[in-house]
Amino acid sequence: MKQILNELIEHRSLTKETARQVLIDLTSGKYNPSQTTAFMTVYMMRSVTIDELQGFRDAMLELCLPMKFDQPVMDLCGTGGDGKNTFNISTLSSFVVAAAGQPVAKHGNYGVSSASGSSNVLEHFGYKFTNDADELKRSLDRANICFMHAPLFHPAMKNVAPIRKELGVKTFFNMLGPMVNPAFPKKQLVGVFSLELARQYGYLYQNTDKDFVILHSVDGYDEISLTGAFKYFYNQGERLATPADLKLPQLRYEDLRGGDTVEESANVFMKILEGKGTDAQNAAVIANAGMALFTGHQQEGLPAALARAKEALASGKALQAFKKLLQP
Repeated sequence: MKQILNELIEHRSLTKETARQVLIDLTSGKYNPSQTTAFMTVYMMRSVTIDELQGFRDAMLELCLPMKFDQPVMDLCGTGGDGKNTFNISTLSSFVVAAAGQPVAKHGNYGVSSASGSSNVLEHFGYKFTNDADELKRSLDRANICFMHAPLFHPAMKNVAPIRKELGVKTFFNMLGPMVNPAFPKKQLVGVFSLELARQYGYLYQNTDKDFVILHSVDGYDEISLTGAFKYFYNQGERLATPADLKLPQLRYEDLRGGDTVEESANVFMKILEGKGTDAQNAAVIANAGMALFTGHQQEGLPAALARAKEALASGKALQAFKKLLQP
């Protein structure tokens, strides 16, 4: 590790294979906490390269517990780390997408840089995390959605999880989260915290057989915030769009604010599902759920996908999908 750190400090980058091996060694506990922290800190101060990102991703997928589903599942996942502390937009959008007929294998974790990640919210409502394949398949059959709590599928991460928690800021592991869904979904909506990372993701996903959309709001959100323009990269290229292009209102940061505690976040979450959310909150969920539905049916067009998302939320079907997921 000393040699690796010296190379990185001297602004050299790792090859794909070296990055893969370092991550395998890192997660196996080969390095002490100080070395691990130093390595993670490097990528808080400089950008990750495409080769490094590929190497880290390959190692994580190699080490994960894979899940196979019969249905053509989709994941909606953000990198987090945008520091915006919004309410749980991608998690809510996942239930809307499931209610609209698209099977979802949601990959999530506890919040690192926000008060409440997807795992925090679901745990608050009594959801029991599992990596039992039969149980997850039953969830998918019953609710059209299953939830995969990342630590249960990436056991190698147990050596770095405490360090990530103590740091409390985004690290390159945030960048990897959406890429390492153990269900290997063929359809994916990914939100990222920087335009540079969006471009890197777009490049990597173009070299796969996935249907994908990579999102980044120009003012820094890892989702469609509707607070301004957003960029999206997809199978057919890339576009810059505005809230008006989606026929949705322009929002303010205050409209998207999540709670300061898990309880407050869970309260916002349920209000939106129960049809008691504000127009602004509903618009943000519809924008992201609509873009996810577009991801899987790009020939259908974005307006039709947004209409499907709006109906799934307004009709209460998304709430029913959530309730079905919680059934024992």
